[in-house]
Amino acid sequence: MSLTVAIQMDPIEKIDIQGDSTFALALEGQARGHTLFYYGPRDLRFRDGHVRASVRSLTVKNVKGDHFTLGEPSVYDLSEADVILMRQDPPFDMAYITATHILERLHPKTLVVNDPFHVRNAPEKLFVTQFEGVMPPTLITSVPDEIRAFRAEHKDIIVKPLYGNGGAGVFRIKQDDENLGSLLEMFTQFYREPIIVQRYLPEVRQGDKRIILVDGEPVGAINRVPAAGEARSNMHVGGRPEAIDLSPRDKEICAAIGPELKARGLIFTGIDVIGDYLTEINVTSPTGIQEIRRFGGANIAALIWDVIEKKRASR
Repeated sequence: MSLTVAIQMDPIEKIDIQGDSTFALALEGQARGHTLFYYGPRDLRFRDGHVRASVRSLTVKNVKGDHFTLGEPSVYDLSEADVILMRQDPPFDMAYITATHILERLHPKTLVVNDPFHVRNAPEKLFVTQFEGVMPPTLITSVPDEIRAFRAEHKDIIVKPLYGNGGAGVFRIKQDDENLGSLLEMFTQFYREPIIVQRYLPEVRQGDKRIILVDGEPVGAINRVPAAGEARSNMHVGGRPEAIDLSPRDKEICAAIGPELKARGLIFTGIDVIGDYLTEINVTSPTGIQEIRRFGGANIAALIWDVIEKKRASR
């Protein structure tokens, strides 16, 4: 099966080809004989019922500094594509939401991965709240007194923006930390949305596990251990990746959420687990598949394409 695939992503010249999951998907798709096109979210346009974009043909190779070749730009009706990979990174803002609305006009005739309707309605930190018994103690609010009371109860808390990503704006506030008031003022100044507050999980010192699910099934994991003196485990802020297996609790969490992911057309998702708790379900632009492969895990890009090809063939 040869498919025409349009990839909506961030600037390809800026990606780290050793860690970027979209690049791994492009390499695998190209190896399978699929025709690739590249465009950015700002290249989208909707007119008279048609969704078009200024696209360029794309070829990729696993050579640092020479990893892609683009053709000349042309306006392309995206309804002619078999598959669209919606792979730009958050922030999950109105521009992101608007892109889901536009791509929703194409799906499911053109298979959009992940389903844009459910991407829009499953923001990472809110989606988790739909599943009982998997989250750490959590508060979502804009009320400072509620946040202070939550800290008084749990002593040690994490404060972060509700729609943040990549560890940006994540703060650990202990019981005796005098900066909570100033921090809440800063959050109010920069964000209109509520704040998410969670009990600090000391198990994070042993790592924040990223588990990848394909069509609702867990297929691999990587552990991200925070650097000394750092509360965040994200690899771009110094987190150290290491191989890890799924624990019985991890499998229990995946069994609880997997059927819902599959039902929503969320083919490629990444969840974050600290200790016994699920903290996020990443449906927008999950990462981690290259790290899992480097530690001897599955070729997750191939598993994702297997599902896409099967779904495309059934249509």
